[in-house]
Amino acid sequence: METLRIAATALRAHTLRSFLTLLGVIIGVMTVVTVVAIISGLNDYISEKVFQLNPDVYAVTQYGIIMSREQWLEALKRKKITVSDFNAVRARCSRCDAVGASNSTQTTVKRGAHRLDGVRVNGATENMAEINNLDLEAGRFYTASEEQRSALVTVIGSDVRDELFGKLDPIGRTIWIANQPMRVIGLLAKQGSVLGRSRDNQLYIPLSSWRKRFGSRDSMDLFVRARGGIGGLEASMDEVRLIIRGRRRTAFRGDDPFAVVTAEALQMVWKSISAGLFSLMIFISGISLVVGGIVIMNIMLVSVVERTREIGVRRAIGATRRNIQLQFLSEAILLSLGGGILGVLLGVGIAKSISTFGPLPTLVRPMLVVAGLGIAVVTGALAGFVPALRAAKLPPIEALRFE
Repeated sequence: METLRIAATALRAHTLRSFLTLLGVIIGVMTVVTVVAIISGLNDYISEKVFQLNPDVYAVTQYGIIMSREQWLEALKRKKITVSDFNAVRARCSRCDAVGASNSTQTTVKRGAHRLDGVRVNGATENMAEINNLDLEAGRFYTASEEQRSALVTVIGSDVRDELFGKLDPIGRTIWIANQPMRVIGLLAKQGSVLGRSRDNQLYIPLSSWRKRFGSRDSMDLFVRARGGIGGLEASMDEVRLIIRGRRRTAFRGDDPFAVVTAEALQMVWKSISAGLFSLMIFISGISLVVGGIVIMNIMLVSVVERTREIGVRRAIGATRRNIQLQFLSEAILLSLGGGILGVLLGVGIAKSISTFGPLPTLVRPMLVVAGLGIAVVTGALAGFVPALRAAKLPPIEALRFE
């Protein structure tokens, strides 16, 4: 305790110098805390809100997950997923509990003098509400018979309701979708925004109606729920793979002429992206910590020279080398810990501000605070080791003679 008291007294004697010395550590710890809070928040947020593909559901698409230019060029060469492919998979797949299909585009939606641009129009089979777990606030989803006869009905999101109807009940009323009148039969539950982009600015219409209105040349996306849940996922994908490869007459050793997207694959892609971002930001903040450590070491070396006579007096009255070494090491750790505390407070404050006033979600866990303080302590210990060792090795007589 006496050693800590002496160390704290020495730091208070040069308050401004001590604070300026801390800036590198403060910036480094603040950056680490902020970046980890943002990435942790994004991981949880994206897992819950963005990747809504159920664990037992997978998608069969022309493009899949594109990670490079080569993959994009390869995907362009594939044949489009067609209605006949959808019908074949639905009829022949014994390990598929449900098979749905969808197309989407963006267009303008109108009602009288009211209009809303950039609405996402999803053309989907009647079972996509069940496959994707779509919740309805009011009304109903369209039926199989309405899908078969290309009924002009739609299920709208809350943004479309608010913009076109205000406080009116939209059920049973008509809106114009790409200059086609359609009757509203359902209202989707409010889903909120994802990274500042609304998920309620959308609507659903029967796939057959969509293809009549927007054309049938676009590739479809198939959504398959595996029979037997997650345990039957691989078997279901293998059977669908055989069906489509057979229709494409793909060679035995040839690559699949389509892509399969699962919830796990989406999570892996995001984790690889976030891991790269995390590594980059930690590297940048690590530079700040290294600079801060060098500054602390430099100041402590100067302090050893300034306090040479003090060291000699302490040695003369009985202090051991270990006492001297511990004193200067404690000063370095206290100095760095002070910077760590300020850095953690600033980092948490910035993370909370980003979450409150910005589109990015953040998550500050208690272990993040502990890790930030731990980084500061380790930085101080490493930076103070050499100055403490040099102070401990000063000969007492030479130190007493120093002026």
